[in-house]
Amino acid sequence: MRNRETAVMASKPILHYFNSRGRMESVRWLLAAAGVEIVGGVCMDSVVLNNSTSHGMVNKSSCAVFALQFEEKYIKTLKDLKRLKDEGSLMFEQVPMVEIDGMKLVQTRAILNYIASKYNLYGKDVKERALIDMYTEGTYDLNDMIIRYPFLPPGQKDASLNQIARKARKCYLPAFEGALKGHGQDYLVGNRLSKADVHVVELLYHIDELSDGIVATFPRLEDLRTRVSDLPTVKKFLQPGSQRRPFEDEKCVEELKRIFYET
Repeated sequence: MRNRETAVMASKPILHYFNSRGRMESVRWLLAAAGVEIVGGVCMDSVVLNNSTSHGMVNKSSCAVFALQFEEKYIKTLKDLKRLKDEGSLMFEQVPMVEIDGMKLVQTRAILNYIASKYNLYGKDVKERALIDMYTEGTYDLNDMIIRYPFLPPGQKDASLNQIARKARKCYLPAFEGALKGHGQDYLVGNRLSKADVHVVELLYHIDELSDGIVATFPRLEDLRTRVSDLPTVKKFLQPGSQRRPFEDEKCVEELKRIFYET
């Protein structure tokens, strides 16, 4: 059992990014939903994936408890970033980068797609994957605006916030709400948890941080948020002290600028 535990722990992902949300936050969310962040159990027998939810199901023989977690290595200086580049870890000389299963993956969408495929969060066939990609791309459109918002000059923030709120209220949230209403199921695709649900719920939390009250007008999305947030792995991720990062305040923005412009 010791060897099996060691092998599982050795395979935990290592995330390379700044101590901020940015483009790594969706990776953190997806790993948490996949069960990688949560404390799990391993037995003398094998850990079996539940095809309906992709969370680990453990046989009832004597189990040892261990923390199956992902690790983060924060980039704190420009030298840290240069070192990753010089050692050839960043194919396109930029982060995020995730070490997983012997690979060093870059490009956010590639990282997310691999994690979703690995943990059965990417549909059962090509049609479901197409729908999952369609919904996910919609979340990227709006989330990209939210990611950029803290770094805008003060004179541009009000206009950007109004645009985010307008697009959320008039375009993206009605589309997701309509999809759930149309098929009447608990999740967006195939009536099972997928990365589309995780990314949409992440987006709902981000929207509420910037413009409280918008999400409350979409009852099916609120139900989806409750459903996903109540998953044990996600519930733990949402607790204080987890690897979920806070919204970038002025202090965080200045620290990130210092990293990029230090001499």
